[in-house]
Amino acid sequence: MPAGKVTREHAKRFILMKQGLYGTHRFSGKTGIVEFIDQAGCIQFDPVDVCGKNHELVLQSRIKGFRKKQLEELLYTDRKLVELYDKNMCILRVDDWPYFEKNRMKSITSPGKGRELDKIAVEILEEIKTRGPLCSSDLDYKGKIDWFWAPATTARAVLDLLYYNGSLIVHHRNNTRKYFDLASSNISSELFEQGDPNKTETERFEWHVLRRINSLGMLWNKASDAFLGIPDMKATQRNRAFDGLLSRGRVKEIRVGEIDKEMYIDAGDEELLYNAGISGLESNRTEFIAPLDNMLWDRNLVREVFGFDYKWEIYTPQKDRKYGYYTVPVLHKGDFAGRIEIFRRRNTGEPYINDFWPEEGLKETSSLHDSIGKCLARLGEMQKSKNS
Repeated sequence: MPAGKVTREHAKRFILMKQGLYGTHRFSGKTGIVEFIDQAGCIQFDPVDVCGKNHELVLQSRIKGFRKKQLEELLYTDRKLVELYDKNMCILRVDDWPYFEKNRMKSITSPGKGRELDKIAVEILEEIKTRGPLCSSDLDYKGKIDWFWAPATTARAVLDLLYYNGSLIVHHRNNTRKYFDLASSNISSELFEQGDPNKTETERFEWHVLRRINSLGMLWNKASDAFLGIPDMKATQRNRAFDGLLSRGRVKEIRVGEIDKEMYIDAGDEELLYNAGISGLESNRTEFIAPLDNMLWDRNLVREVFGFDYKWEIYTPQKDRKYGYYTVPVLHKGDFAGRIEIFRRRNTGEPYINDFWPEEGLKETSSLHDSIGKCLARLGEMQKSKNS
């Protein structure tokens, strides 16, 4: 079936069905977590925890009965997932480790500190080899150095360097504290020693672009936050990647409504696109969407397709905020109903709604409020699920 032209409503349903956010849950349990991350490529990790960390909210909206312990087991016990730099800091399948060799080769350095930190790095690797997983406070290196966002202890800086270049992985976390171990001790030798399966730069760029198309469901060929984290890819390389994928039938071009820029989907999703266009489809799902959710990585695209203009205002000065510090979009019956600000009670940790801003023209029904209440209850169950 040629992809052709679709309406905005058709495109909305396709994106939501691809994301597992339309109709009944497609994903369930630990298997579902791995399946979704396999499809999406990665989910963005963020430590800020107002009503749940970003990666938890991404999974809570898609995985039936999601519990925090399921993700922790997959990361730190089963080792099927790993924390790794992709678009930004992300969670992805450990099987993808070889594809990020280029990212590791371009690992961060601190100007003017290279030799000094290299010497300390050798010492820290030996300590971890001898003592096992360590955090920065376990290492006795005095002083601070200028680091990315703020001055950091020498131990923290060197651990970061070794993490980014692939010598270390996050072995486990104790709340926000990261404990690092040798990557070679936690990743199979087959994966750890394998070079990048993409043998040319052309293959690498095409692999990354197709991966990002699947992260969102559909994507256009223009400057976008969705393409962050792909080493050395500029507009020329991006254009060639799209052309190559299209010429080999790996992607299909579609037009959405009156949007004047072509969209692209994975060629394997043509049947899903067709099914999304079947008349009479309805969804009763209500979900809170994480602020750094995959489907929001290109907010211009979301505005064009869904008519929803979202900005995460966490870094916006309070006087300039239109909504709130940590508002999350509310998805209701296949469209964005507005945004909501959820906090937690200090004594119990129970989530509560601080404010809700419905989209202009939305009719606030008892059904909508009941659905939001049930969604809030599910969020509360997830928050209490640390050890269950």
